[in-house]
Amino acid sequence: MAYLKARNGPHAGHRYELADQQAVIGRAPDCEIQVEDYAVSRKHATIHLDSGSFLVEDLGSRNKTYLNDVELAAGKHQLNNGDKITVCDVAFNFYLDAEVDDTALTDGSHISVLFDGGEIGNSTIMSKLEVATSHGQVQFTASPEVTLAALLEISQNLGQALALDDVLPKVLDSLFKVFIQADRAFIGLKDKKGNLVPRWSNARNEDAGDTIRMSRTIVKQVMESKQAILSADAVSDSQFDANQSIVDLQIRSMMCAPLFDSEGTAIGILQVDTSERQRQFRPHDLELLVSVGTLAGIAIHNAQLHEEALQQQAVKRDLELAYEVQRGFLPSKVPEIESYSFYDFYRPANQVGGDYFDYLQLPGNRLAVIVADVVGHGVAAALLMAKLSAEARYCLASESRPDVAVRQLNNRMSNLGLDRFVTLIVIVLDEATHEITLVNAGHMIPIHCRKDGTVEEIGEDETGIPLGIMSDYDYDQFNIALAPGESLTLYTDGINEAFNEQDEQYGEERLLALLKGSPIDSKERGEMIMADVEQFLGEAVQNDDMCLVTFSRSG
Repeated sequence: MAYLKARNGPHAGHRYELADQQAVIGRAPDCEIQVEDYAVSRKHATIHLDSGSFLVEDLGSRNKTYLNDVELAAGKHQLNNGDKITVCDVAFNFYLDAEVDDTALTDGSHISVLFDGGEIGNSTIMSKLEVATSHGQVQFTASPEVTLAALLEISQNLGQALALDDVLPKVLDSLFKVFIQADRAFIGLKDKKGNLVPRWSNARNEDAGDTIRMSRTIVKQVMESKQAILSADAVSDSQFDANQSIVDLQIRSMMCAPLFDSEGTAIGILQVDTSERQRQFRPHDLELLVSVGTLAGIAIHNAQLHEEALQQQAVKRDLELAYEVQRGFLPSKVPEIESYSFYDFYRPANQVGGDYFDYLQLPGNRLAVIVADVVGHGVAAALLMAKLSAEARYCLASESRPDVAVRQLNNRMSNLGLDRFVTLIVIVLDEATHEITLVNAGHMIPIHCRKDGTVEEIGEDETGIPLGIMSDYDYDQFNIALAPGESLTLYTDGINEAFNEQDEQYGEERLLALLKGSPIDSKERGEMIMADVEQFLGEAVQNDDMCLVTFSRSG
């Protein structure tokens, strides 16, 4: 089956099967091959299957499509095995039946790995219990003393190595001491998707060639049967009849053994080969390879676990740093305005989130209070939140009218070309007149608490669309005077859409009922709201970011 394989980018090494008649490459979520890069068009290029041939075509993209580093002209262009397709900074290789993969090797060697397909048929490749041998040939193998010493060295070296890039070369170096007839050696390991990926290769000398041959069929048999195999004469093996490369490489004998973790799960393969007929491997060599593979498999698995632990620690440190950076975008203290009190609360669902609030002092003795919610949560939402913070401050500081400022902010967010939107509410408080000007871009309706204890959601009819959906949108303003003893409460949907263990939603009605007759002091009101939300959640996990801002006028 034909497929594309990513050469670089965030999905480097990933295979995209071309099973359908057409596969679109682009930034849009509905593309068969999605490339999350702002420079990539939403529908950038397409690959067609026409009369048994695969064709590539640029779809009028802004930054063009390249085939083998040459810009594609208009129309469809035939693809050949191994062709490189480049979309902006991301490159793919197109493959039919075979793949040359040298990008996954981590040792920087010149040796590449060639994958074959095909069926086994009448093969000299057998399990270790069914190895075909010829009598009367010269036997080349290490002495028992050398073999024992090498195995002890392997055991000691592997016991001391923690990093995978330390373990893998030690395994191959030791193999050349045990198997003096070996010309090349290769290790392949499963990735997280279960695909076998070349990880390390080595050759005894420069004359051994620069390609390691690996059959997908053989590897599958080794991994599934959990049996090591030996090819007594790979040149005459029907497995390779359709591929001349074995002959070209002069591979006369080859062994392949599975690698197991401590629980007996196959995690990869270990392969060695030789080019000379008189130096071919014997059944006891295969048994020895299995012994080496047993030691190596456990060491490799331990190294993988060590790497995962280090990665988790690194991710944790990065998230902690991201959290501190994000907190730097949020106010460290509430405003100090005579006759007013403020309270705010912020807690992401993960360590970082997309909820946002801010206080911004404006000219004319005015204060802007901002609450926003970036769709989604996590690092991506937090990054967009940081961008929103900078843009919101600029727009509100440069425009005297809040509705014009939000219109400008929406244009800036729309021009980013992201498949995310932001809900936002801005309230501008005139400290002299106590007038509130409200602009709502698709956010939760703020709650007005009157002195008599009644509550009301305000500005619903003036609510506009979220930011980032459509540019040049005109937002409406809503004005209200805040009397002594009255308050406003702003929040994100992580509060009203909180779910308890019974899968019940907190809801706006519960929040409105709670705020009826609530204390005038903002701190008391805010802490009362969050305590009620926590009580409602019980042992349930918070599933969205939570943000709350409430302020009151006392005189």
